[in-house]
Parts: sequence; structure tokens; C-alpha cells
Amino acid sequence: MTNENPELKKQQSISAAEHPKAWDPQVMILGIPLAVVGCIIGLELIVRTGVTPNTSIIGALFAILLSRIPVAFLRKYRSIHRQNLLQTSISAATFSAANCMILPIGIPVIMGYPELMFPMLIGVMLATCVDATILYNCFGSEMFPAEGAWPPGVAAADSILAVIEKGKKAVLLLVGIGLGWVGKIAGLPMDLLGVSWFGDFGAMAALAAGSLVIGVLKVNGFSFSIFGHAFNFVTNAFGEGFVYTDHLSLQYMAHGVMIGAGIISLVQCGIALFKKSKGTKAVDTTNVVSNEHMKKTLGVGFGAYLVIALFLAVVGGIITKMSVPQFILWLIFAAFAAEASELIVGISAMYSGWFPGFATALIFLIVGMLLGFPKLALGLLVGFTAATGPCFSDMAYDLKCGYILRGRGANPELEKEGRKQQFLAELMGFAVAFVMVAFFANKYFGQGLFVAVSNTFVATIDAGASGEIAKWLLIWAIPGAIIQLLGGKRQLGILFATGLLVGNIINGLTIAAGLIIRLVAVRANKENEQTLNILGAGALAGAAIYSFFTATLGLVGKKD
Repeated sequence: MTNENPELKKQQSISAAEHPKAWDPQVMILGIPLAVVGCIIGLELIVRTGVTPNTSIIGALFAILLSRIPVAFLRKYRSIHRQNLLQTSISAATFSAANCMILPIGIPVIMGYPELMFPMLIGVMLATCVDATILYNCFGSEMFPAEGAWPPGVAAADSILAVIEKGKKAVLLLVGIGLGWVGKIAGLPMDLLGVSWFGDFGAMAALAAGSLVIGVLKVNGFSFSIFGHAFNFVTNAFGEGFVYTDHLSLQYMAHGVMIGAGIISLVQCGIALFKKSKGTKAVDTTNVVSNEHMKKTLGVGFGAYLVIALFLAVVGGIITKMSVPQFILWLIFAAFAAEASELIVGISAMYSGWFPGFATALIFLIVGMLLGFPKLALGLLVGFTAATGPCFSDMAYDLKCGYILRGRGANPELEKEGRKQQFLAELMGFAVAFVMVAFFANKYFGQGLFVAVSNTFVATIDAGASGEIAKWLLIWAIPGAIIQLLGGKRQLGILFATGLLVGNIINGLTIAAGLIIRLVAVRANKENEQTLNILGAGALAGAAIYSFFTATLGLVGKKD
């Protein structure tokens, strides 16, 4: 984005002291109600459909609309920095309420320990705050650079800036939003098409490959639907009656690949952390976070997770149900799983805009089962792990949005202050989510409304693990590790495994088509890259807006 627009230049030229504060009345008056709305949307959708929508763009657009009303107080919402704080608070509330709170606390209830619901809520709330704190201190590092893709953050920023910049960029963004809307009606994952136009090319190709592989296995052929019409190109590719989940070797393929890729990714992260820092300062909180600072942050974060895990163990009573060595192992593994999960999920989110939080938690659950932990200990472990990662990724999107709005670090002091205020807005969203979940959780659970993934976790624990599962996890971990090694910093193994875990044929085809369009267009004219960036951001925004309104309207009038 350029600073040629006078209004934009003026807003990006304010001093750090002039940046709106998260606790300003103008922010809280609208921020808290938006956070409440975000919680309601997140809770309703995750218990009824299993998904959580991206509400950050909705919060920004709502502020933009209010700012155009000719009332003096409302004109204050024309500040892109204030809009940024509002989209941060609603997004934090939505994802924390759904992914980090209602999902984990349902696990002990399903397992027959309803008395652990509130202790679990306190534990995951603390874990979510630690999660966000780690990201706040690591955003701008070599591992999680502010210049990284972080696609939903780019889309939110472009939506806000389009109102100010107008002209060709605004038209392109609107065209992209239209494409996103129409494509979603057709049943296409337009958010992924958009990301394929400005995300990392190699990472998106790996995501497409994983999606196609698992998609073919799931449908036993090659078929997909557009506008409700099915296209069947290949059927019974592996024989009539083939169901891939009937084969243990294939059922745990995705998990094994992610384990292998995840181990190599963590080793790569460790190597990067222990490299000699390029800078001389302990930390530069504007654009570059040193390795020393990140190591310290992760160390403190691991200690915090240990304390929270100990709290859960004490209140859950599992401290008396394991031998001392096994309990110490559980404690260390729980803290490790929480921190490793957020790093793996964050890396995936940075490159693709997707964060496989549920899938990553399931992988650590399976490893915990192989280590022989008792059932309740496994339930607390997977709930704790599931609470870290989603808000790590979501907050990174919000910080990316703010980074663009503030001029991409051109004013270091403004960037530092802006991130601080976004962090406080994030905590405000978490606080609202905690209150909402504490109040409504029993109302959902009393009706038998649990998050589907919570039931999956419990069913997995009840089924138990075996040496056969361990064998296939180890076998599939080898190609996962190789792909990750070959991909280097582009995290191809992580993204390929993500595709295997949550992908399908239409997702893979959409990404592949987007990458081909991008390759042809950029080769024809390098300037087309910027056009695709804006169209892609618009498509991502349009898909988010469509999902928001259709899902919300779909909830109206529900009687169950």
C-alpha cells in the first residue's frame, strides 16, 4: 500500500501517543458489544456446525459503516487504528469462546466429570492468555515475521484501506469480494483461491497436493460438486466398497505425516532459535524480534504451561492416579504439547491462512495414548492442547492487519504502541469470552450440544491405542519428515499434512487452479502480481462475509 492518499498518510503519520487506546470509551463502547456478538456467533456455529467464522472483517466493516453516519461521536470510528482494535476484539472473542473454551471444557463433561468443567475453563482461559502473550512477543521474529503472508490479516487490512484509498484498488477489492461471494454460492472454497494468489506458492502447492490425495481416498475416485451438480470423473478407483478408514494403514496416514513433519519443523525452529542473532539489541519490538528474546519468551511460556498443567492435574485429581515418574512425564509432555502445537499451527496459519488446531491436538492425544496415560489425564491433556494454537494464529492475523494499517513498520514507535493496544484489545475479547462461556456452557451441554470434535477426542480415548497404530504412525512419519526437510523454511511437510488432515478434492483443485492462474498471469506481466494480491484479498473477504451472513441467518429461527 502506498501513502499517496492524504487521509491515509495523515492517519499513518500520527505519533505513538496519539494511537487510540484499547480502554478508550470509543473503543470499549463498541468493542464489548461486538465481542459479545462474536462470542454468540462462535458458540452457536461451533456447537451446531463444527466451524468458527472469521469475524474480524465483519467488525471492521461494522465500524466503517458507523463512521459514515453524520454524528460527531461516530466519526471517531473513521480512524483505521480504532477499526483495527475493534476487529481485533471481536475476532479474539469469537475464536477464544469457540475453539479455546467451549470445545475443551466439553471433554470432561462428556467423559462423566461435569465437576471439572469450570476448573477446565479456568485452565484453558489461562492457556489462551499465555498463547496470545507468546505470539505478541514473537510476532516480527525470523520464525513469525510481520512480513509473512498471514492471509486473513491482509484481507482485513485491504478491506479497511479500500474505503480510504478508493480508486482502482477499491474497485479490484470489490470485484474480489464479488468473486468470493459468487464462488461460495457455487460451493467453491474462495478463501483458498484468494490465498493461492498471495500466499507462499510452494506452501499452497503442498496444501493442494495433500487435499487431493486425501480427497481421492475419501471418495474412492475423483469427483466434486459445483452449484449442487456432481462431476464424477473416476469412481471405485480402489475397488468397489473401498472405505479408506477401514484400513488402519490409511486411517492414520495424515497423523503420521504430520508427526514426522512436525518433528522436523520443531527441529528447524530450534536451529533457527539458536542461531547467532543478527542484531545487537536484546529485542527490537518494532519489526525484528531477536532469537534471544524469542528463546526467553518460549522458555517463560513453557514454564507458564507447566504451572497450568499442574493446576489441571491437581483439580482433576489425576496427580494421585499416576506414579510419580508417569506424572512428571505427563506434566512435561502436556506443556510441550501446548507449546509445540501453537508453533506448528502458527506456521501453517502464516503460510496458508488455515490453522489445523483440532488435528494437531488429536495427534498429541494419540502420542499421549501411546505413552500410556490414564483416560482422564488424556482428556485434560487434549483439552489443554486444543486451547493453544487457534488464538495464536488469529492474533497474528490481527497484528498483520495492524502492521499494514500502520505503514508496515515505517514508524517504529507507532508500530510498537499499536501492537501493545491490539494485545490489550485481544485480552478484552478473551475476558468477554470467558464470561459468556461460563454463563452459557451448561445451557448448551444441558441440551446435548457439544462440539463435534470434543466427542471425537473422547471417542478416540475410549477406543484406545495399539502397537499397530504406533507402527503406521512411525511409517508415515518418514515421508512427512522427508517432505519437510526438502521444503526447508517453506514448511511443505506441515502444509502437505494439513491438506491430508482437513482437505478434500474441491479444495485441492481450487488451490491448484489459483496457482496456475497466478503463474501464467505473473509470467505475462510482473505487475499482475499486485492485481492478484488485491483480488485474492477481496475473494478471502467476500468468502468470510458470505459465510458470516449465511451462517448467522441460518441460525435465526432454530428451535433446538
